[in-house]
Amino acid sequence: MSSVVKVVALVGSPTGSATSRTSLLVRHLLDSLQQRVQARVEWVELAPIARSLGQALSRDEAEPAVEQALQTIEAADLLVVAAPVYRGSYPGLFKHLVDFIGLEALVDTPVLLAATGGSERHALVIDHQLRPLFSFLQAHTLPIGVYATPADFDGEVINSAALQARIVLAAERAGGHLAAQGVALPVALRRIA
Repeated sequence: MSSVVKVVALVGSPTGSATSRTSLLVRHLLDSLQQRVQARVEWVELAPIARSLGQALSRDEAEPAVEQALQTIEAADLLVVAAPVYRGSYPGLFKHLVDFIGLEALVDTPVLLAATGGSERHALVIDHQLRPLFSFLQAHTLPIGVYATPADFDGEVINSAALQARIVLAAERAGGHLAAQGVALPVALRRIA
């Protein structure tokens, strides 16, 4: 049993920003997860590779930075995937990146899904868009996703008690799943009503 888990944070926003709500949500998820699991975290952000990714029609044509991102994703013990909602779904370049992942590279890999959007109306993007995408790759999408809106943030701070509780619960469940799979040390799971 390994006590250090390789966690890969995949941020699917094609525009980079230090104050991106999607990146902030991932940071909070990772902070909560690292309180429960000893993890080595690697980030794969779409924004720095977006232009070169968009020029590749196949993985064979991908530039080295894109190939490195794909290899990092494929080697994860746990993926934390977050995407902003754009016109009712995840961004097209995010899908383009996922299309290049090897068909069997993520089999049984646990994936914690998260998304950000302009309002609560897009909250089902996790279950209707992201979950089927990673299920197709035979990844194990964890049952609890995390969705956030601009109202949940005050600058870089999460000001929503409900979102904070959801982040903690998602991290607990991810840690519990890793422990059950023998990838991390066992953790006590908290039950919800």
